[in-house]
Amino acid sequence: MNHQKLTTLLLTMSLSALSLAGCGTSAEHPSAEPPSTAVSAEAAVTETTSEPAVPQTTPDTQEKSPAYPLPTAAEDAGIYVEPIPDISDDFIRGMDVSSVLAEEKSGVKYYSADGKEQDVFTTMAEAGVNYARIRVWNDPYDENGNGYGGGNNDLATAIALGKRATDNGMKVCIDFHYSDFWADPAKQMCPKAWTDLSLEEKTDALYDFTKESLTQLLENGVDVRMVQVGNETNNGMAGETQIPSIAQLMNAGSKAIREVSQSYDKEIKVALHYTNASDYDGLDSILYKLSSFQVDYDIFALSYYPYWHGTFENLQNVMANIQNKYGKETLIAETAYCYTTEDTDGSGNSVSEADLIDAYGATVQSQSTALRDVCAAANESGALGVFYWEGAWIAVGDVTADNSPIWEEFGSGWASSYAAAYDPNDAGKYYGGCSWDNQALFDATGKPLESLNTFKWLKYGTNTDPAIDMINIPTVTCNIGSDVEMPKTVDVVYNNRALNASMPVEWYEEMVLNIDTSEAGTYEITGRILNENFGSDNQTEVCCAVNVERLNYVSNPSFEDSDISMWKISYEGDKNPTDFQQKEGDAHTGEYAFHFWSESDMSFSIEQEFENLEPGTYELKAYFQGGDIDESAQMELYANIDDTIVSDAFTAQGYANWQEPTISSLKVTDGKLKIGIRIQCGAKGWGTIDDFTLHKID
Repeated sequence: MNHQKLTTLLLTMSLSALSLAGCGTSAEHPSAEPPSTAVSAEAAVTETTSEPAVPQTTPDTQEKSPAYPLPTAAEDAGIYVEPIPDISDDFIRGMDVSSVLAEEKSGVKYYSADGKEQDVFTTMAEAGVNYARIRVWNDPYDENGNGYGGGNNDLATAIALGKRATDNGMKVCIDFHYSDFWADPAKQMCPKAWTDLSLEEKTDALYDFTKESLTQLLENGVDVRMVQVGNETNNGMAGETQIPSIAQLMNAGSKAIREVSQSYDKEIKVALHYTNASDYDGLDSILYKLSSFQVDYDIFALSYYPYWHGTFENLQNVMANIQNKYGKETLIAETAYCYTTEDTDGSGNSVSEADLIDAYGATVQSQSTALRDVCAAANESGALGVFYWEGAWIAVGDVTADNSPIWEEFGSGWASSYAAAYDPNDAGKYYGGCSWDNQALFDATGKPLESLNTFKWLKYGTNTDPAIDMINIPTVTCNIGSDVEMPKTVDVVYNNRALNASMPVEWYEEMVLNIDTSEAGTYEITGRILNENFGSDNQTEVCCAVNVERLNYVSNPSFEDSDISMWKISYEGDKNPTDFQQKEGDAHTGEYAFHFWSESDMSFSIEQEFENLEPGTYELKAYFQGGDIDESAQMELYANIDDTIVSDAFTAQGYANWQEPTISSLKVTDGKLKIGIRIQCGAKGWGTIDDFTLHKID
């Protein structure tokens, strides 16, 4: 997972201002003791040796019957799961469990579906989880032995978690990050111990670490069947960023896995892991390079989060291309969806209301449906299966309490302050609690959500009465002085999506008439869905937010959206002196602004055209800052109405001295208008333009 994104979205991670879970637990400092079923990490580790131990006996490689068999027919349930009839019982129904030990040490308790305290691995196995994914960091501790957080996932922790997974009939995937802390597309930091090594020395170190770690896992009885060589390695691995170097490291890891696999007469698949599943061409390029450098691996694994990585259909096409073109198996190594938008630990979340996708709300039903739909896309493409990311990573303590001492001591937050020296630009700034609690498959008290059972219900589905999951009601925005137009229908989303329908709605007239459109304000208007199936005694009420405000008719007025197709850029000369610059200090608001500079004289314009404006009087404004522009320069904000140009000239007054050219009383009669800024200035002049506004004032 991209944790830079999570933390900055959080803060937005806004990674976008994001969403989460529900109620809390006791605010008192909980016991640090895990359940009696847990195996301590310290006790799980055997002494490290330079050479792998030779097994004393030939291991039993015969597949065992699952301890918790899958259903053989549809089961009654409170949520609806549409069956995937052709899905194999061997389909990987996996979950990343890396945070569990840190959670338990922090006082978190997990329960069975009937409310009894129970080993979380047993609860997951009963729900159909057949594979556990566990990350491994090289040395996630500072010089004083303080953990970096995020589960403090060293080898000892992996062994402890792996033994419990194995004891509950699960296979295990080991996810080597080859870093001392989070590795993702934004950062692939070298382990502290490898910092001063040459590439050849680092290659040997990675080989030794992989071989010795995997040997210890197997010697301790962990049923490892898959090993990831790196985590989300789109932009590097272990501090290396060049493809030849990365390929060399990957092959060293793969070699170590193959040798251990052969030594133990055990089939262990080698996986490489990437993200940006929506980028078909980008992933194809990566696959081509892996092939060119003859990287040895079996599985091309992807992170896929519906909020960020495109449609299910595109995911299916991407995975099918990987298999058909490159002959590699595929896997979803990470996915998730939220069940609430509430925060349960006081530390913010990576996903919020703004991130929800169409027809999937922040509900347990939608979480289940999203997981089912990811599995369906993976299965249809022929993928091996799906891992849900950190489904047991829930809040510690109470949402109203200061839980930072617990996060710091036991590493149950995404990062501790102790990680700052190793990762100053991310963890050092944003350390804190869990940003994932609202996407867990357990509630804030440790009780499993019914969505956890989606895994076991994939093949036969559930018997569930039709019920409304969510109602999509658009927010109404009304310009000051205009009439309010309430929506005539609303989209009703059912637990069984095949029943979805657009239904008429009746808004209570008295509430609508009480909206004052003469000034800005916000109103909550109630209505009822008109549907005979609900019955006269069981009407469904809905609520619609109405915002009365002065509307800005300019599309992408601050250039924050990546789609800038509505803006027409014209310039003289061979080279465009303009660009859309991401630099918060140079923007009037946000992070982006329209920027210009050139070593040559410049003449350019930026323009937007309107075709269907309401007749009336408008006011146009924009913001400009700039410097090194002489007095002979020509700079103006302009509007074109019926080939008549109206303009307001402005000058450059230096950095951060924002000018506000304004054109008032623009009379629009036929809906057509062109607006823009044009500039003629000498070489090496510079400036930024931001925040166009076009308001209807009459």
